[in-house]
Amino acid sequence: MDGWRGKRVLVTGGAGFLGSGLCHALAAEGARVVALDAMEPEGGANSLNLEGSNVMLVRGDIRDAELHSLCNGIDVLFNMAAQTSHMGGQRDPVSDIAINAVAQVRLIGVMREAAPKATVVHASTRQFYGRPQYLPVDEKHTVNPPDANGVSKWAGEQYWLLENRVHGRPVVSLRLTNCYGPRLRIKDAKQTFLGIWIRRVLEGEPFEVWGGEQLRDLTYLDDVTDAFLRAGLQAARPEVNGKVFNIGGPPPLSLHDLAERLIAANGGQGSFVTKTFPADRAQIDIGSYAADDRAFRAATGWWPRIEVDEGLRRSLEWYRPRLAEYTA
Repeated sequence: MDGWRGKRVLVTGGAGFLGSGLCHALAAEGARVVALDAMEPEGGANSLNLEGSNVMLVRGDIRDAELHSLCNGIDVLFNMAAQTSHMGGQRDPVSDIAINAVAQVRLIGVMREAAPKATVVHASTRQFYGRPQYLPVDEKHTVNPPDANGVSKWAGEQYWLLENRVHGRPVVSLRLTNCYGPRLRIKDAKQTFLGIWIRRVLEGEPFEVWGGEQLRDLTYLDDVTDAFLRAGLQAARPEVNGKVFNIGGPPPLSLHDLAERLIAANGGQGSFVTKTFPADRAQIDIGSYAADDRAFRAATGWWPRIEVDEGLRRSLEWYRPRLAEYTA
């Protein structure tokens, strides 16, 4: 994608699943990329994720790291750092909001001093819509966070949008749905349910489907990365600047259908058991969800290119020789 060569870019959360995918893509386009990551063991970061990227990794937490030198003179900030665990936010809402909201205000203050003209693309979530009132969900849907993590993520996004309105900084926020692909955390379900499904299938063990009838849409890593790159290049345009956009993907599937497709993508090898939701999870489950992403498509020309069956096949193929490394 033309336009990135020579650009100075900082990616917070750059050793995580989506952040590292973005780092690889930016470096391949000729950008000068620095990845900042706290490398929390309970998060999605993995030092293996940046191998072969020629991206410099700086270990640091946005809550207390020295940020001025990292932000000084950058052209674009891709803000991917976050606490994303639903249950983690419920157990420790103070730490949750410290990362997802308070640290965002700190980063905003540093950016005003060190990179006042830089574009910001913020990684947000569909989570704070809560249980949908209608499908597909567009950007005008009521915000009703189902858990503490949704509240903190909503606050962080709003601080960045306030920076756009008050200080005129080009800011775009992309509200993501279930993302998957290479470098996803698969050792457990702390990043997404699909991660542990992939692990169990590759290990030849049954995986659990909770409920099963609820709908989910998924976006493959390459399509998510394309969305961020387009947002970064087009952020100053009136159709994009200061906006929030839902990012979806191919048509939604029931979890049962998705489970069957994952097994099919593994050559028919695998099995699953259907269970009721654990009580603590049931309280914060949002039911079915599908994103209406027509606004982003119209504004930027983006559209998802990887169908679910192909994305699952690619994911399994990528993890198969790396299973031991990503489950240790």
